This record gives sequence, C-alpha cells and structure tokens, in this order.
Amino acid sequence: MKVFIDGKFYPERAAKISVFDHGLLYGDGVFEGIRAYHGRVFKLKEHLDRLFCSAKALLLDIPMTHAQLTRAVVETCRVNRVRNGYVRLLVTRGVGTLGLNPNRCQRPSVIIIAGSIQLYPPELYERGMEIVTVPTTRNLHSAVNPAIKSLNYLNNILAKIEANIAGVEEAVMLNAEGYVAECTGDNLFIVKNGELQTPPLSAGALYGITRATVMDLAREAGIKVTEPNLTRYDLFNAEECFLTGTGAEIVPVVKVDGRVIGSGRPGDLTRMLTERYHALTRVSGEPIF
Repeated sequence: MKVFIDGKFYPERAAKISVFDHGLLYGDGVFEGIRAYHGRVFKLKEHLDRLFCSAKALLLDIPMTHAQLTRAVVETCRVNRVRNGYVRLLVTRGVGTLGLNPNRCQRPSVIIIAGSIQLYPPELYERGMEIVTVPTTRNLHSAVNPAIKSLNYLNNILAKIEANIAGVEEAVMLNAEGYVAECTGDNLFIVKNGELQTPPLSAGALYGITRATVMDLAREAGIKVTEPNLTRYDLFNAEECFLTGTGAEIVPVVKVDGRVIGSGRPGDLTRMLTERYHALTRVSGEPIF
C-alpha cells in the first residue's frame, strides 16, 4: 500500500506524521470515508463538499482545491490498484506546539489512504442485525456539532464500547432530549405504514451521503420519505428498520433492545432499496482507470 501525504506517496511503513500534529494531539481535523466500486469513486463530489463544510466550521483551510483533491483521491486509488474498496481522506490542523492554539499550526496536512474495509459480517446483511440503545448521548449542537465530521470521534467510540459490552455490532444514540439521533457510525431508518422515516439532522444525525442517496432512491420509487423526531417507542413498533453508511452501505435491523422488528427478517422495502443502491454503485462515480 502507498499512502498520499501532502502531495507525495509513501510506502505504508514510511507513511508517518509528526507527534506534534494537532490531529493526533487533539483530534483537530476532519475526514471522509469514501467507497470505490467497479473502478469508480462513488459520490466523490458529495464527500468533498461535506469535507469542505466540516473544515469551514473549524476554520480549517484545506491546502488543496476541490479539483486537486478529486485528482488526488483518484490517483491514490489508481496507485493502489483499488477497483472496489475504501478511501479514508483526512485533513489535520498540522504540526503545532503542545498548546491548544490552532494558530501555532503553520500548515494543514492532507492524508489519503486507499484499501479495503469490512465493517460487519456478511451474514448480518442476510439475516439482519440486532442493536441496542446506549447511555452515551449524541453531542449537543452547541458543543461539538454532530454535522462536523471531525477527527475527534470519542462520542461515537464511547457508544461503540457500550455496544461491544452489550454483545452487539451497533448501537442507537439518543440526543439530550431523548430523541433518536443516529447509531455510532451509521444513520438509521424505519418503515412505518409504508412510509420511510429517518431522524432529522437537527436531532443530531450526520449529514450522511448514503442517507441522502437512499432517500432519493426511495422518492424515485414513489415512497414517501419524512424526517420526524423518533423515540425508542417508534423503533420498537416499526415495520422495518435499517442502517445506512458509506462503509456499511444498507444493513437490515431485526431487533432493537430485545424487541423484534416487523417479522424479524429483513423487510421488502429494505431489500428493494438495497438492490437499487447496489445498481447505482455499478454505474456511478468518478472513473479511476
């Protein structure tokens, strides 16, 4: 594997950053997880748009243009012969002092890693996943805004630890008001009375690229899509439930906090949207080769 760091490619063992980089010291930076399918980088423009929005919220100046980053991501995939895989794009605040002051960091760093990923066992996509609600709540908008996809993922990691303790792969995070926000690494959808519902962004949900794609696919299929505030009660009584994420794609959920969802098997709407999503990934994206 070769890793892109600030305009150059380095072998995996030589790919290093300074211990004084504020991305390491304080989680001061932003990132994107991007997928490549069939020799194309999927939804690259949307991911880069979100990266720049996250960086703007942190007053972090990305030292490359949108077009330069597009070429760098594609080239990183090409150099590593990635046709179907995962790209991690990071922008750190850069090397600074041991103090918090970001003004001491002279230049942000851009890092791109292209390889493979498998978040969940394949059988979960067939039989469905069990998830639980955990005590750790989603960050407040007035603290670290959940819309910022930052390198500081401790909020999600704490919730993931609680999921691990419960013996499940994923967990539902509520916001401070008790409404469903999202899972530790994925957005959440339910089906109720034939309608597709997902928590609003204002509840603490990430501006998910896969989330938006699935909503578009549902509307194209004539399915009503809404974004109401959801409670655990709504999840328990849903007809179907599934998670979405760049790495996870679409994962059916069949049990929440011990309550069986619907028939206890992946639902028809979940399967239909999964098929449409996979069909889209076969024909859409920025060409690599």
